[in-house]
Amino acid sequence: MRPPQVTLWSVCALCANACSGTTPAACQTPEKLSRKLGSSLSPGATVYLPGSDEFKNTTTRWSELDNPTPSILVVPATEDDVAQAVLQANECELPILAYNGVHGAITTLGQMDNGIAISLNKLSNVTLAKDGETVTILGGTMSKTVTDTLLEAGKQTVTGTCECVSYLGPALGGGHGWLQGHHGLVADQFVSMNIVLADGTQQTIDSSSDLWWAMQGAGQNFGIVTSVTAKAFGVEHSDWAIDTLTFSGDKVEEVYEAANKHLSDLPEEVINWSYWLNIPDVDSEKPVIVFYIIQEGVKVVDEAFTKPFHALGPLSSVPQSGTYQDLAAWTGIDLSAPPCQKAGFSNPRFPIYIEEYNATAQKEIYSEFATIVGGASSPFANSLFMFEGYSQQGVKAVASASTAFAFRADNLLAAPLLIYQPVDKALDAKVEEMGNRLREMIRVGSGREEMHVYVNYAYGNEGPEGWFGAETWRQERLRALKRKYDPEGKFSFYAPVA
Repeated sequence: MRPPQVTLWSVCALCANACSGTTPAACQTPEKLSRKLGSSLSPGATVYLPGSDEFKNTTTRWSELDNPTPSILVVPATEDDVAQAVLQANECELPILAYNGVHGAITTLGQMDNGIAISLNKLSNVTLAKDGETVTILGGTMSKTVTDTLLEAGKQTVTGTCECVSYLGPALGGGHGWLQGHHGLVADQFVSMNIVLADGTQQTIDSSSDLWWAMQGAGQNFGIVTSVTAKAFGVEHSDWAIDTLTFSGDKVEEVYEAANKHLSDLPEEVINWSYWLNIPDVDSEKPVIVFYIIQEGVKVVDEAFTKPFHALGPLSSVPQSGTYQDLAAWTGIDLSAPPCQKAGFSNPRFPIYIEEYNATAQKEIYSEFATIVGGASSPFANSLFMFEGYSQQGVKAVASASTAFAFRADNLLAAPLLIYQPVDKALDAKVEEMGNRLREMIRVGSGREEMHVYVNYAYGNEGPEGWFGAETWRQERLRALKRKYDPEGKFSFYAPVA
């Protein structure tokens, strides 16, 4: 629900005389607040109002569905600037929302109205410690920047997989990555962090803080992380390989039966993703299955993993070899790929974790998905269904109760991504119904009562139990920390815990 904030600018527009005696002068209009912020922030910081190109370019998001509508944009140049912006928002009783990669597409973001947006994109830097054991990353740094900078020094850490998302955005929700089989989730690498709390104070916290638990899985609820120090590792293997197999849709049951049999307990160095998507040159009427088998430390993926799938008769097989830096391009999530473009589409996802595939259910789900998106005339023709299978050893090595990320026992992440040109609320409601129906088919097929949801992909209707685990103790602990650190619910626009 919307936090109990009052949009004073709207009130003052109706009762200027009544407000003028009680509202701080700087809070009476966005223009006045812009001037106040401009004089109180560091010289490198900038403040923009609606109507400027900078405001539009920075606040435009990857998905157009239920977007926040800020009335002022602050682009801090220092970590102290972030705290100053929060203090000023508090003085004016205005809602706040921090941005970095603007890829979060959860519908709860739409509850932020007429407040202060804080873009962290100037806070971009990666500093490797002298001993090479840790790396300090500023809050707006992109994942690709972290990867490229560390590899130049012969180091790496776990980051998200997509090149155009920030490092911290996925991390605060747990964060899956190519290296998680070795080291765990992105959040599992945290050593310490600088955070601006709801009252505008700055703290450096680590595992000695009671807040530390929540920041590893539910971190968007408790403050703005302006920098984090994480573990760094030597590069174990420079070689990576992939086999990209494309199957016709009629192979769906066989493909996922084989996945259960041959790729159900992935070794640390193997990842298995697949997409269902339209490729008109291959099939003009129905989605095809694009099936990735990725392996670290080799130039050709081991036949032990690929041979069972070649035996199923794929339409094509494209083996490639390269380095870690090729993975995003191979899987269609590099900077130049469609998922990294702000193209004016609505892009809701409906994620669910499962332990294994139900091949019979996969066939039924494929048929339903094909009915929705198949053919060039479908308004959802650009959509895809994602299935992400990571090696889990590093994730499961961390005790489940030790962080707010609740779903370490789950092996697979599935999510329909329904892409469409926004038209009206009626179409949005239709998409919501279709997405929920597809996800429910997966849940029923899994035999599980609970719905486990990856919060970084969340649609927005799943609720705290879906995002953070249904165990009573988890929910009570999150709510208690929320009462302590953010009693007024200032950080409640991304998957609120209460």
